[in-house]
Amino acid sequence: MQAIHEVKEIPLDKLVIGKGQVRLSDVGKDIDELAESIAKIGLLEPIVVCPAEKKGYYEILTGQRRYLAHRQLGKEKILACILTDPVDETTAKVISVTENLVRRELNRRDLITVCTALYKKYASVKSVCEETGLPRSKVEQYVKYDRLKPELRKLVDDGDVDLGVALKAQDIASVTGTYKKDEAIKLAKEMEEMSGPMQKKIAKMVEQAPDQSVDDLIESAKSAENVIELKIKLSTNVNSALSKFAKDEGTNNDIAAGALIEDSLLTKGYFEEE
Repeated sequence: MQAIHEVKEIPLDKLVIGKGQVRLSDVGKDIDELAESIAKIGLLEPIVVCPAEKKGYYEILTGQRRYLAHRQLGKEKILACILTDPVDETTAKVISVTENLVRRELNRRDLITVCTALYKKYASVKSVCEETGLPRSKVEQYVKYDRLKPELRKLVDDGDVDLGVALKAQDIASVTGTYKKDEAIKLAKEMEEMSGPMQKKIAKMVEQAPDQSVDDLIESAKSAENVIELKIKLSTNVNSALSKFAKDEGTNNDIAAGALIEDSLLTKGYFEEE
């Protein structure tokens, strides 16, 4: 059993990433967000290190991403728990995997609750970002319903439009910096009948030509639509998970499934967005 010898700040240039790290893929994913959080509220959990082969250096056993975030922030030191003795590669892997399995991040529902409460208090996404250290893109996801304008909220409450669609319509109708109520309502109703790719198409078209009329946007998106309908069989557990995801996203199962497939193909490099 290894024991913690001391806890102190260690210079980043005296640290090496050990071979026992279990995080080998997507190590840099969301480092920007982690760095923002550390910059805002500090390091909540020290990394764990042990003496390295090179005298005066330490091997990182857990906390590789926290170390990378500190480097990105330009910090010189990081707080670390130092084990008494060096460990072999197998032991290092056990320590790393155990730490990753035991340590639990705040789940999505917890984040939604916290961000929504702060949004109700400040009525500003920017203020929530400043309070939590979370990036704007995440906060906007977590305060979905409360961000909606009254007329779009009514469409959602009446069951005419999904929450996710209403938010997309609101964002598109606000792209010039001025919210256009009538355009938002029309977009929401039209986009409700569209596939996920078609909705993304409209959003991209608005970015490229923000002054284009809503009618032209809708017509162009429809004319460019090329969708193939698939019928797939899901286990009860997978279908249940998909339904929960769709509910969190404020959309239906079909659009949620399409979005997940598209994101997965993009991540794995099989598909490139137009």
